[in-house]
Amino acid sequence: MLVKVFGDRVTLGRAAAEQAAVAIRRAIAERGQARIIAATAASQLEFLDALTAAPGIDWSKVEAFHLDEYIGLPVTHPGSFRKMLLEQLVRKTGITHYHLLDGDAADPSEVVRRAGKQLASTPVDIAFLGIGENGHIAFNDPPADFETEEPYIIVNLDEACRRQQVGEAWFADISQVPKRAISMSARQILKAREILVVVPGPRKAEAVKLCLEGAISPMAPASILRSHPDATVYLDTHSAALLSPALQNALSEASQVMVNS
Repeated sequence: MLVKVFGDRVTLGRAAAEQAAVAIRRAIAERGQARIIAATAASQLEFLDALTAAPGIDWSKVEAFHLDEYIGLPVTHPGSFRKMLLEQLVRKTGITHYHLLDGDAADPSEVVRRAGKQLASTPVDIAFLGIGENGHIAFNDPPADFETEEPYIIVNLDEACRRQQVGEAWFADISQVPKRAISMSARQILKAREILVVVPGPRKAEAVKLCLEGAISPMAPASILRSHPDATVYLDTHSAALLSPALQNALSEASQVMVNS
């Protein structure tokens, strides 16, 4: 895993977007289309702003999936990830080939089955992720299921995850945050050819330290990304603040550092 640190979240977002744009253009040039997985959250705003403004991307040849959605939340709710995906990516680029997880459908298991079949039909070129305050990727809260091969799964959200959503002002209080969600599985995320992880802000510092320096464990879900052959983590000085002195020194002496599995 390659780790890069930037001085602020805007610079971080622009740098990550440059790498993402290269990957998308390359996939289109080589295969005639690009399949992407897009994270949507407050932490991704600067990155998606820069990516949607990147030149030379034929968005008509991009197919987009998103990572997760609350069960029982309408698309009109400010915290809906479908709403964010539409606003932050689809409408800005004119993507016509995208897949929404209908969290308020009558039968979530049918949504999981249908979306999973579409996702697994062809390899994904690049996945864009964040890391939650509890170390989750998508909505794989600890202890995450590292074994299932199902592309999407129905999960129970832990209290730390639900409190994060309140802290980010998507919900007024924890009683309003749904307790279940549809999430892309950890093993499905790892099947992407390339993974790009955007993690700004001081509230993510503890999760970053645990996932980059602790054991690869379901209790630190994002730690599994260290097993991927082509994953890059973009941090700012705030999210990198709790990393060990040795890693901090290495990052201060170079623009990027490899973290082994």
